[in-house]
Amino acid sequence: MVTAGHSAQHPTEAATEARLVTLTPEVLLRAYACGVFPMARSRQDPRLYWIDPQERGVLPLDGFHVPRSLFKVLRREVFEVRCDSDFAGVLAGCAETAPDRPETWINDEITGLFTQLHHLGLAHSVESWHNGRLVGGLYGLALGGAFFGESMFSRATDASKVALAHLVARLRKGGFTLLDTQFVTDHLRRFGAIEIPKATYLEKLAAAMNQGAHFPVDMTPDEVVELVRGS
Repeated sequence: MVTAGHSAQHPTEAATEARLVTLTPEVLLRAYACGVFPMARSRQDPRLYWIDPQERGVLPLDGFHVPRSLFKVLRREVFEVRCDSDFAGVLAGCAETAPDRPETWINDEITGLFTQLHHLGLAHSVESWHNGRLVGGLYGLALGGAFFGESMFSRATDASKVALAHLVARLRKGGFTLLDTQFVTDHLRRFGAIEIPKATYLEKLAAAMNQGAHFPVDMTPDEVVELVRGS
């Protein structure tokens, strides 16, 4: 999961170009189930590459750390948090450039594929709203008991952090066992994200794929606070 203000590790020359096959939502689902995911070199590059890191970023759901300042923001309900109410807006927010993020890896094909997955009920967004305006959020793919976090963005202080806390609460409630962040940034490490070897990741992924889980769209703020309180 690439966070706002942090660049993804761009595909290397050794990455496999995804154009070798026709990309459909079904192909994408099979790829994620095998532990690989697509990225573009830039938003303008039409090509996609399969990424298969030797070290994979994960955020252990039982090790999620909520900073005290963020916990106060959650308790005060500074943001109205919604799920799946503006998936397109979150995708656009994650794909947009900024002074501290001059390039992004989400191109038109990724946008189209994840839009289709959203319509299939598999891709979800968690959104932070303030005064009727979308100010931050994240999106990802739910498959079995695994959630593959793709990207997050923020236009207001703590907006993406609140979305992440709400995501973790929903994954806990829904019976998920794996939150895949793809890579680990300093930002994500503050919340407990770690890197694990590829072999370990594939074991966790296989176990998660054999589990049933559901993504709870509707949760009260009190439920969220209670579920992340003991992190």
